[in-house]
Amino acid sequence: MHKTVDLKVKYFGTPVVLLSTRNPDGSANLAPMSSAWWLGDHCALGLGDSAQTSANLRRERECVLNLVPSGLVDVVDRLALTTGRPDVPPRKAAMGYEFVPDKFARAGLSGQPSDLVRPPRVAECPVQLECSVEQESPLGTSGSGATVFHVRVLRSHVAEELVLPGTHYVDPVGWDPLIMKFCEFFGAGSAIRPSRLAEAWEMPHGGVLTH
Repeated sequence: MHKTVDLKVKYFGTPVVLLSTRNPDGSANLAPMSSAWWLGDHCALGLGDSAQTSANLRRERECVLNLVPSGLVDVVDRLALTTGRPDVPPRKAAMGYEFVPDKFARAGLSGQPSDLVRPPRVAECPVQLECSVEQESPLGTSGSGATVFHVRVLRSHVAEELVLPGTHYVDPVGWDPLIMKFCEFFGAGSAIRPSRLAEAWEMPHGGVLTH
């Protein structure tokens, strides 16, 4: 039997991406996000309009999508309630967000130069996708406060151990992505740690996440 529910969150499970962009002063911004899906060499990114990342994408028209393995869950959580905007939007401030000018330092990650775009790649991420922004459109009505950015993958970098020998394919068994499911972190199909983002969204935690 089904129950009719007014779902507060509809994150049924998507991979976590560390999205690197360039700030107006040329420094790097790094934002964790999970509203992303791919088809062919294109990807759709869903972002809030108040995010520094959105402003950077509109201005610079390029980014790097760094796909996160489950082993970096602690690193991602350090960035969960941070923003690259010095003027933290009131709604985010109320949720506990803080301005962090150097996200790489906060996360303990290393940047490495990209080949075709200016934002750096995340050295610790085994899959890095250099992208250009091709178009953008509001999500739903114009007042939704969110935008879908359509990007095209220009170049893909994959850790050698994840490439099936003699092919251009990623080993699906060796690749264990960090998954965001209903604001909680999962890897290899299991919950792996509580999420600060889930606390900010007042999401209920199951027993497996609170022990």
